[in-house]
Amino acid sequence: MPSLRNTLLYSGAALSVAAGVWFALQSSSGIGGETDDTIPVPLVIDSKDKALLHEPPTSEPKPLVTAVAAEEQAAHEREIQSLSEMAKSAPQRLMAPSPMSDMAVSPNIRPDVVYVEEQVDIGNIQSTETNPLKKTSEEAVSTFSIDVDTASYSMVRRMLNQGRLPQVDTVRIEEMLNYFDYQYPKPESTAVPFEPTIVVQPSPWAKGKQLVHIGIKGYDIESATQPDSNLVLLLDVSGSMSQPDKLPLVKQSMELLLSTLKPTDTISIVVYAGAAGEVLPPTKVADKQKILSALTQLQAGGSTAGGQGIELAYALAEQNFNKEAVNRIIIATDGDFNVGISDPKALKSLVERKRESGVYLSVLGFGRGNYNDHLMQELAQNGNGVAAYIDSLSEAQKVLVHQATSNLFTIAKDVKIQVEFNPATVSEYRLIGYETRALKREDFNNDKVDAGDVGAGHSVTAIYEITPVGSEAQLIDESRYQQGRRLPSDLSDEYGFLKIRYKLPNENTSRLIEKPIKPSLVAQGILQQEVNFAIAVAAFGERLRSTKYINDYSFDAIIDLAQAHKGSDDYGYRSEFVQLVRKAKLAKL
Repeated sequence: MPSLRNTLLYSGAALSVAAGVWFALQSSSGIGGETDDTIPVPLVIDSKDKALLHEPPTSEPKPLVTAVAAEEQAAHEREIQSLSEMAKSAPQRLMAPSPMSDMAVSPNIRPDVVYVEEQVDIGNIQSTETNPLKKTSEEAVSTFSIDVDTASYSMVRRMLNQGRLPQVDTVRIEEMLNYFDYQYPKPESTAVPFEPTIVVQPSPWAKGKQLVHIGIKGYDIESATQPDSNLVLLLDVSGSMSQPDKLPLVKQSMELLLSTLKPTDTISIVVYAGAAGEVLPPTKVADKQKILSALTQLQAGGSTAGGQGIELAYALAEQNFNKEAVNRIIIATDGDFNVGISDPKALKSLVERKRESGVYLSVLGFGRGNYNDHLMQELAQNGNGVAAYIDSLSEAQKVLVHQATSNLFTIAKDVKIQVEFNPATVSEYRLIGYETRALKREDFNNDKVDAGDVGAGHSVTAIYEITPVGSEAQLIDESRYQQGRRLPSDLSDEYGFLKIRYKLPNENTSRLIEKPIKPSLVAQGILQQEVNFAIAVAAFGERLRSTKYINDYSFDAIIDLAQAHKGSDDYGYRSEFVQLVRKAKLAKL
């Protein structure tokens, strides 16, 4: 179901009858009309006596939902069936996914009602300024952390599907770029987790400028050699999660994740609302029905003790820590932390300390209106994990099935990129995106400074726009007092020099990869296709952010570039991108 909204519509006299029955059920059951076999989540409210109480029922009636065309409901049902078949046929590790028909569908999603999404802003988004153009002779070195998060792309898509242009700060170009998988060359052995691929080609939107395209592709882990996983699912069941695109979608998403795991993997479930509690002790995936039963019982209610939930999840993960396995907490929430440890600095500090124990944290965001994107990004970054935004069952399929290996198994951590541009050949440059991932120059060689991680099979893309010396496209005048500086003649064929630092997962000392950036590094064949599609995505991000650097490069030009370089597009993600650009042409602010 692409769209959800919290208003039910019945017609004529049936409305009053149905409403009366519904409220009667709510009053008699105490759980808003749930069936008797659905029980509230037990929550720990006193750590000393470990008393367990049920979450008190809400006194507020559930809002009604506006109906839309019946064909949209049919389309939703077809999507569910299609995703079920995809999950069955996707490459599995040791067990096949269960059909969607077996999934625990929350009573909040009525089978006889069609939902339509209300136009509500996503929530708390960090404000950022677009990276400026820099004069090479004044600041030749650019340093940043890699980023494999994808939340921005999903949020942009959600707003464009509502017919609206996204908030500028929602558009993080690096996350849009890295939403897609690219067929960059892979390393020949696992001794080095990735090799950089550099391509230089003219900018399609600025005559006289060049684009320096940097791509890395991590090696993949074969299913036979994948380690076990010790996962703690930290699920938000507070009152703010009651909407159909929150907890009900969380349940379905977690079942998709379950379909990718091995029988020897371990799942624990911790929930949090007014307090935090353990719903499922560590359980092998072989006992799938026990896990599904725990998921089925979840329902929303209460305030959001997210900080308490994280503490309990870490305690459980550390209690069952397996040094031979992947130990990770996956938090699913709308990020509305309003009780417990709610101070962002305190939460970040907690996550930073706990990652040193070998337990990492990833974040799956849900919902609109009160979604705290900024906090979720920071928790994932400090927890050596990824941040994704789940706006549909299709996105859950992508993140938790198609990219399960990438998002679970880290092959390199604290990955930093530093580029030094050559003032003799490059007059000025700018980094497209990565505004929230900027590092100081000295941070590059400081192994105490945290940076992003790369998972198995992950691809990471970064693009610089440069102005070669002598180009008429130069925007910044030469300094009166720095003209005539000479550099060694043997460096005149380099635009710059790329350095990448990274640590292997079980090491604390970084390793270094170096490679010169030369004008002769051009793409051919399938690499040209991948580079051009990435450039189309970057251009789209620039247009949505209304940057002054994109000139008059139009949505139509972006469509043409992307359409010509979609490639095989097995899952249709690139075709969807083209459709989003078309929607942006018609969207309103």
